[in-house]
Amino acid sequence: MENPLKQFLYAGIGLASLTTEKVQGTLDELVEKGKINKEQFKSILARIHWTANMDEISNSNMVIEAIVENLEAKQDLFLQMEPMVSDECILATNTSSLSVEKIASVCKLKNRIMGIHFFNPVPLMKLVEIIPTEETNGKLLLEVKSSLESWGKSVVTAKDTPGFIVNRVARPFYSEALKIYEEGLADFATIDWAMKEFGGFRMGPFELMDYIGNDINYSATKAVYDGTNPDPRYKPSPIQKKLMDEGLLGRKSGRGYFDYSDSAGN
Repeated sequence: MENPLKQFLYAGIGLASLTTEKVQGTLDELVEKGKINKEQFKSILARIHWTANMDEISNSNMVIEAIVENLEAKQDLFLQMEPMVSDECILATNTSSLSVEKIASVCKLKNRIMGIHFFNPVPLMKLVEIIPTEETNGKLLLEVKSSLESWGKSVVTAKDTPGFIVNRVARPFYSEALKIYEEGLADFATIDWAMKEFGGFRMGPFELMDYIGNDINYSATKAVYDGTNPDPRYKPSPIQKKLMDEGLLGRKSGRGYFDYSDSAGN
């Protein structure tokens, strides 16, 4: 089949926050670091088409959903998308922790549905998890894996379990840091400093949660907790819920565990 990832259609079905300016900013960074040249920069931008009209997905070889981490919302969207595309079109979800099987359960053609979980920021992070369901066509899975690898991505296949691989492993990184704070042993900045200085991490847990988005991080934690029966090891912290409820989502809202507003530090 033709490479399903040859052309991108950024539709208004989950990527509204991904503005042209943000994409250009990320590409500018790649140019500055020598990862791509100016011609590649222009070529990538030329292959991106923005739209708020869902009908434009009708000729797609692949559609990747990336809306809010809510099972019902994703199921509703897949119900809308399925009759809009051909039977050969691959329908994928970028969910970080929800059951791909449950998302696919509302569709008629389940053999072309899978999870394709990218990590933020997508242009910089090489790792991609692909998650088949019991009914996913094996040939399609291999073709998608090959396409992703042709981008230079490192692709791993994960079982459809809560949090898959990375988010399951990452829960203790966040939860233990939150427990240290709740016990009054250190503040956010000190914990982050220790993890970077002595743990060798590029970002501390609170800096990383703010970068990912505290709504997304809370949803992933809750999905893993609920999906493990629930296992108390993965129980969300009240602090995570409080920040999400108050709209303190991190960098994208200007404030989370840290303040990212223009006036911060002034």
